[in-house]
Amino acid sequence: MERKVLVYNNKTGIAEKMEPLFAGEGLKMTVAADVEQLEKILSAKEMQLMLVDVELNDKGWDRGIELIANLRKESSIPLIVVSSQSAETAKIMALEAGADDYVTADCNPLELLARVKSQLRRYLQLVSLCSNIDRIYKVDGLVIDDIQRTVTVDGRNVKLTPIEYKILRLLVQQRGTVLSNSQIYEKIWQMQPIGADNTIAVHVRHIREKIESNPKEPRYLKVVWGNGYKVG
Repeated sequence: MERKVLVYNNKTGIAEKMEPLFAGEGLKMTVAADVEQLEKILSAKEMQLMLVDVELNDKGWDRGIELIANLRKESSIPLIVVSSQSAETAKIMALEAGADDYVTADCNPLELLARVKSQLRRYLQLVSLCSNIDRIYKVDGLVIDDIQRTVTVDGRNVKLTPIEYKILRLLVQQRGTVLSNSQIYEKIWQMQPIGADNTIAVHVRHIREKIESNPKEPRYLKVVWGNGYKVG
């Protein structure tokens, strides 16, 4: 499968920085200049990852975050936010809106390339239909079907992002075992756990909102204060 990356907005010039590196890795880049073009490209369902160049400043946070949330509704492919804003609040808001990762525009291009490759690797593994992945995980009314890549709770379909799916599946696979934020981050991102606490907390909150009838009194995904999270 040809790996295709969609870059939107490009306000910080990230496309020019990354294009030579992407080409060297066999990644095909497509740049969308406006929302109309972006939606048209996404509707073709040919992209495997989005790099969304968002200007998050004191006056533009709402619009930027709304854009991320709308993109997440339209597509479940990995979404990495690139922004000139380095504030931790901006990162948290972007993750809450549905982003899978967040980097600042002045980051090392090689670091961004590594993050892109990591997200693509996990995503392609997730969508690959392999005959040896005939597994269905059940915890009471929670069912994860790895063949169909679906999650249901008491028969109700639950739509998770690729990262949320991986986190939930990891915890279900190790049912009853408490995994720390760092352990979850390392297994899912396959990187050193930098900023793991906030990142994992945001994704866990999203998962709970989707699978729990009462997120404040979770039936499945539980926190073990000071230690981490577990299912069961």
